[in-house]
Amino acid sequence: MRKLLRRIFLIDLIEGLAVTFRYQHPKYITTEQYPAERPKIAERYRGAPRLNNHPETGETLCIACNLCALACPENLIVVGSERNEQTRRKELTTFTYDTSRCMFCGLCEDACPVDALELTQDFELASYSREGAIWDRQMLEEGPRPSRYKY
Repeated sequence: MRKLLRRIFLIDLIEGLAVTFRYQHPKYITTEQYPAERPKIAERYRGAPRLNNHPETGETLCIACNLCALACPENLIVVGSERNEQTRRKELTTFTYDTSRCMFCGLCEDACPVDALELTQDFELASYSREGAIWDRQMLEEGPRPSRYKY
């Protein structure tokens, strides 16, 4: 009989709603006001990729060894290079990185012998087209430019 009365008067539903409304008090709300307040990012977070430049000369640190492209499980990195006849070294000509397919595992960063490629803590990677997710050398050296919203 007790079970039937609980079903008729929807006691379980009322108890569940009571729990829900108990936690609706403003002191329990932890919503971040995202564009106005930037969230705290974990120290080990891996986000947008960046090609590092030498701090004194401004030249890219990439030696076009192609190890990052070989280490990438998704095959999304394409490195183009030419051999300089005077110095007998490979010089980087093109570098593309497809962020739409990247799973941010960090294997490319670990494979780089000169620390030219790194995954930064930038997380705003949205674009309006798929072509916007394919970053060329210039975009990788500059890094993403997050929008600053004003109210």
